[in-house]
Amino acid sequence: MSSPAQSDIAVPSATGSPAQLAALLQGVGLSHLNQTGWIRVTGEDRVRWLNGMVTNSIQQLAPGEGTYNFLLSVQGRIQGDATIFARPDDLLIETSSPQIPTLITLLDRFIIMDDVELADISNTRSGLLVAGPKAASLLQQIGLAAGDLAPLSMRSLSWNNAEVDILHAYSPLVPRYELWADQPTTPKLASALQSLGATPCEEQSLEWLRILEGTPQIGTDIRDRELPQETGQTRALHFAKGCYLGQEIVERIRSRGNVHRTFSGFRLDGDLPTAGISLEADGKQIGELTSVAAIPLPGEAQALHFGLGYIRREALDRGLPILYAGGIAQPVSLPFSQPAASAPSVASETPERV
Repeated sequence: MSSPAQSDIAVPSATGSPAQLAALLQGVGLSHLNQTGWIRVTGEDRVRWLNGMVTNSIQQLAPGEGTYNFLLSVQGRIQGDATIFARPDDLLIETSSPQIPTLITLLDRFIIMDDVELADISNTRSGLLVAGPKAASLLQQIGLAAGDLAPLSMRSLSWNNAEVDILHAYSPLVPRYELWADQPTTPKLASALQSLGATPCEEQSLEWLRILEGTPQIGTDIRDRELPQETGQTRALHFAKGCYLGQEIVERIRSRGNVHRTFSGFRLDGDLPTAGISLEADGKQIGELTSVAAIPLPGEAQALHFGLGYIRREALDRGLPILYAGGIAQPVSLPFSQPAASAPSVASETPERV
């Protein structure tokens, strides 16, 4: 997708900083959404057809409402993820930009005799992320009411004679809002928010926030071999909606009670490993770390090591010491506790699912 000019958000560091993370956790952080894309779905059959392609229910969505979804293979393996919003005359699929070609190809294969059309409209929309405990208050100050917007809901507002879509994004740790408008408008929005104290944030700081949230990322934590229930993202699943691609496998797992491995958060005591490193217990491989980071939490003298990854359930149930080459991985609840003056506490039982 086309990217808006970067000069409208003056970011002092390209690698993230403690100040940026502190803004996201305690104030307001601001960033461009250059890696987010949109697919527009039109046609009389769009709701029925798309409902049969994704893991969540979109049939009952009112205009402005959205749901998070996986797209699966026939074998039930995750091929992509997306948030789908209903509008009066179309459906909007929001996903990461790299997934756009893959999802369009996947979906287009299943348009047979259906009145459905898909269009990549990413270059018509320019987005800003506004995140942090004070985000809604700051948006209110520039005339964009967001405090009453339900999660995964979107509304259109007029701002300085321009139309702005404001979206309450998934936010397990701190509030997240997205502003979508035409490309001339987003620099003006960014300037207004910065003038009121929003801190420009770079990709690394947003990655730290993602790991603290415990939100798995497609391509990093969710690969095409993962099953939906292994990711812990039950928010993407609807068990009473009827048939969809891959539904038989999802239902079989549900009826059996659980999966053998699950997504989890870890506090890493020792060296910072590389992503992909194995987790071991009793001399056996029992999992892997898919995301790792040294995170400079507010109030901490030095960065603390955190990771996300998969672990076999029996290792959690037995409370075995979990090792990696260079240290110990201690399971913790997701999302990680709101950082204050101390590190997030170690969970005493199986990590909570997001």
